[in-house]
Amino acid sequence: MVSADEQHGHSPFPDLYGPGIRLRMWDADSAADVATWRRGLTDPEFRRWNTPLRLVEDLADARESLRAKVLAAAEGSAASYCVTDAASGAALGHIGVNAINRVLSVARVGYWVLPEARGQGIATRALAVASHWALTELGLHRLELDHALGHEASCRIAERCGFRYEGTLRGAMFEAGRHDAFRDMHLHGRLATDPERDPEIAWDRASGASGISGTSGTSGASDVSGTS
Repeated sequence: MVSADEQHGHSPFPDLYGPGIRLRMWDADSAADVATWRRGLTDPEFRRWNTPLRLVEDLADARESLRAKVLAAAEGSAASYCVTDAASGAALGHIGVNAINRVLSVARVGYWVLPEARGQGIATRALAVASHWALTELGLHRLELDHALGHEASCRIAERCGFRYEGTLRGAMFEAGRHDAFRDMHLHGRLATDPERDPEIAWDRASGASGISGTSGTSGASDVSGTS
């Protein structure tokens, strides 16, 4: 078993770059990263669409949760990236390539964006970058993305990045804030053999907007999807 302490200062996964963003590994020993992780997982919009098995409430919870992510990265079972502004280094959100199964060549992706960074296309760009890397350099064959039924903005982001809608899974995720009730979810999938999608072009054609921007949904939750 690899310990997080043994892996301090070393990451098995590379930094990734996209238009205006840099994806780097989270640092569980960084007070700033721990605070950002707590903000993301206690954000009302995150909790509206996600209910982790272990809820994060305070900094101690956040540190423990983040250390688990660092350990999973060291073991190669998940790649948890802090999405940052490429110029300033400011944290914008998170994207994870989770539950990496090398035998079946599949993983699940999830993301969230901090409130002040929403509406800028961060989720779309991060998902496009991480997905391309996972299906090429990481060598996976399939990626899955799920979200609660009714989260239409996440459907649009997924499809913009080449994740096709594959069906509705009944009672497949927790209700918001509960571990004793369940709700339906949409499943999206993308294969390494699928045609490459340019999310910027897809967005331009769909909305007439210039460049990549957030979705037109009014809920403010367009940058929160799947599990973290």
